[in-house]
Amino acid sequence: MIPPGSSPRLSKKARLRWDPREQKYLLLYPERGLLLNEAAYAIVALCDGEHDPTRIADLLALRLGIVDHAAVRREVSAFLERLDERGLLEAAPPPSS
Repeated sequence: MIPPGSSPRLSKKARLRWDPREQKYLLLYPERGLLLNEAAYAIVALCDGEHDPTRIADLLALRLGIVDHAAVRREVSAFLERLDERGLLEAAPPPSS
């Protein structure tokens, strides 16, 4: 589980790759892969250990022109939770002071 207030990043076993056949990004991990739509790709791309889930949701809402940030936060949180359940995310270490 990604602790509240932490910034998720992709686990070492996960890779983000462009699929030229499908013209979409894939999130690849051992023996599997997820075909990502535009919103899912935007979320995964922001899982770089620099953005917490709230910031990810706010940036996504701005990028897609969605006014209801609370709804986007709920959806992003649910998506990140599903990725975390598959072991595809880890908490980034806190920034050093």
